[in-house]
Amino acid sequence: MTNNTSVFSGVICPSITITKDDGSIDYELWGRHLDHLIEAGINGVLVFGSIGEFYAFPLDVKKQAVDFVVKHVASRINVFAGVGSTNLDDVEDFAKSAEASGVDALVVVSPYYFGPSPAAAKAYFGKVASMTDLPVILYNFPPRTGSDLTPELVAELASEYPTIIGIKDTVDTISHTRKVIRAVREVKPNFSVFSGFDEYYLVNRVSGGSGVICGLTNVEPETFAKLHKAYESGDYATAIEAAERISHLMALYDCADLFISAIKGSVKAKGLPISTLIREPAAQLTDEQYAKIQKILA
Repeated sequence: MTNNTSVFSGVICPSITITKDDGSIDYELWGRHLDHLIEAGINGVLVFGSIGEFYAFPLDVKKQAVDFVVKHVASRINVFAGVGSTNLDDVEDFAKSAEASGVDALVVVSPYYFGPSPAAAKAYFGKVASMTDLPVILYNFPPRTGSDLTPELVAELASEYPTIIGIKDTVDTISHTRKVIRAVREVKPNFSVFSGFDEYYLVNRVSGGSGVICGLTNVEPETFAKLHKAYESGDYATAIEAAERISHLMALYDCADLFISAIKGSVKAKGLPISTLIREPAAQLTDEQYAKIQKILA
């Protein structure tokens, strides 16, 4: 069973934000990373998701970075910009800048710290959707935001706002995502539902979903592209082989203090000579952790 009706589908990479050791953005190596993703067959890239450390960069730096990515990608794949913030003025400012740069969609995480009630979340996302003509993808990550976008709430938002066309559901149970798919497809049949966990591609698709937006796509984009292509074509033996490799790679997430360090270390171990620096406050990747990453990848 394939689902090709979603506005966006397939495998989307929430790109790491590649910096130099001094914290400034390394555009040369980031460009090489983006080219690798595209050549491997990824369907889209998200700039400033959680793995992109959206919470840690100044707004002007983020605007410049999004502009760079759009120009570098040059319409070869979709580009999404993560514009979420607890400050609605910043969301609007960033959304307008990203729209001017030419992104294909905005990804908006729930306001965090004070996890909003369903009514507050609905008002927030409604305001964001009204700020822009771009497609808006909701980003549900309850362990980080302190609130959950319920299937009912997602369906209400999809029904009331034409520009809200998808969700990244980063919930470590497929039952939540499956209920979102069922609720939202009744009101908007082409709504895109992505899982935020790497190992959920197959069960997401079997449940009627659109694919994944997940971190290991930075590390082995070829494996994810192979999985997506095989599933789409009905080559389930190849799909299972790719899914088994992804299951093995999930251990990388446990190698560092923060998952972002683990992904940056893994990209470096794969051969791109990047800095593994993550923005403070953070515990940086140690040599011992890097050795563990190398062992898993080998």
